[in-house]
Amino acid sequence: MRTLSRLVLGALSLALPATLAAATLPGSASAAPPVTQRVIGGSPASTGNHPWAVALASRDLFGSGRSGQFCGGVLVSPRAVVTAAHCLGVEVLGRHHSHVDDLRVISGRDDLRTRTGREVDVAEVWVNPGYNSRTNAGDLAVLTLARPLPRAAALPLARAGDAAYEAGTPARVYGWGDTQGNGSYATSLRAARVQVLDDRRCASAYPGGVAGTYQADTMVCAGLPEGGQDACQGDSGGPLVAGGRLIGLVSWGIGCGEKGLPGVYTRVGKHRAMIEKRM
Repeated sequence: MRTLSRLVLGALSLALPATLAAATLPGSASAAPPVTQRVIGGSPASTGNHPWAVALASRDLFGSGRSGQFCGGVLVSPRAVVTAAHCLGVEVLGRHHSHVDDLRVISGRDDLRTRTGREVDVAEVWVNPGYNSRTNAGDLAVLTLARPLPRAAALPLARAGDAAYEAGTPARVYGWGDTQGNGSYATSLRAARVQVLDDRRCASAYPGGVAGTYQADTMVCAGLPEGGQDACQGDSGGPLVAGGRLIGLVSWGIGCGEKGLPGVYTRVGKHRAMIEKRM
């Protein structure tokens, strides 16, 4: 559920860089999906049951085969979608987000090969000014929609001290990203069962250097001790949900579903007040 492939020489984001789709013709139905992350070890999910799970898309940049999806997002009010800041960066889009003419949010579409649901233009992009692209701290952006979506579809935000952040809490992560960690991109929404992990375990997994640095004040990590369930490329910006509330956004990690290397998410509770100002 991140962008590039979660791995390689360090902590990578989980969105799909436009440069990796450059070998295909933008707008072509045969264009390969962006190299982003999908849910690893998950199962099919439905936007009917999870209407707040939305896709970020640009056919101009990423082709039409999967509706142009390159990242995930979460509807938190009728006209506000939260996602990862890195999804709107030049490294992913290949240009400044203000130069993407067809940036849209797709709601109510399980299978990206179809035309079901709604596609809504993005009227405004706000990227957290405190986002640090080097450390991934503050990896948060808010999209204002040109037209409102149903209020009932919005997902509540967790608070800073929410009990859902306690280690061992069952959670689920949702996305349309890589399902096996080898470029096998999903066409339909999937969900993986994970659990919130202790901050000390996460800090041990990501102590710094090429592995990246886990920062407990702005990040939360989730996975399974044995691995096997995780977000992956293409899942960036998607929701980590526990107790019926949004607790995290897919941000970064090393590999996908590997033992001892959990997924790292933006800690939504830390940024709740900031998000509400944009709602």
